[in-house]
Amino acid sequence: MKTLIILHGWQSSKEKWNKVKEILKREGIRIFIPDLPGFRPENELKKPWTLDDYVEWFENFLEIYPELKEGFFLLGHSFGGRMAIKFAAKNPERLKGLILISAAGVQAKNSLKKTVLKYASPFFKKFSFLPGYYSLRKIFYKFIVGKTDYLQLQGYLKETFKKVIEEDLTHYLDRIKVRTLILWGSEDRITPLSDAKLLKRKIKDSKLEVLEKIGHAPYLENPKLLAEKIKEFLI
Repeated sequence: MKTLIILHGWQSSKEKWNKVKEILKREGIRIFIPDLPGFRPENELKKPWTLDDYVEWFENFLEIYPELKEGFFLLGHSFGGRMAIKFAAKNPERLKGLILISAAGVQAKNSLKKTVLKYASPFFKKFSFLPGYYSLRKIFYKFIVGKTDYLQLQGYLKETFKKVIEEDLTHYLDRIKVRTLILWGSEDRITPLSDAKLLKRKIKDSKLEVLEKIGHAPYLENPKLLAEKIKEFLI
């Protein structure tokens, strides 16, 4: 039996992958979708985590299931793609294949987004007395970062987010030795298609497929198509 582990995105959950999971289970594929720490009240973080902390957590998760010692396919979406990239580079012998869907983590170290998140918050605090401060701040983050989720983050999760995006994973890509499928929505506005093309260039045994008229969440937008692409790769 083929086994697939799915690592979901930032502040997401395993439930959002249920439609894809059910389709693949009907094809005889065993599916594991762990809830990543930090995104539910019952698994909130007790300190800021780095990407290495998440990878270590995943390595410990694997030890719970003896059947995973035989090897498995790994799928990472968005933030889960960050984890998958680093895990695959460090543990190629454990994988039978890798699927990266709108994977984050390969932007340039000095990207505008990362610079904004590092310096904008203390800058804005200086002007918090101005009328309309919160509205202007929200608009600014929306324009530069592309979404305002960061503004809603609290405590350790906010610090974790900053730590995670500081790490550029580009230099890990040529260490990935397993067969890799890269899936990307043509309308993705969170992780640009240029990132997908960089993954394709750097990962030696990789194939890129662009999903037309789909954005950052193909598992919600067209789960049937996504499941079909995954099944074709696993066979």
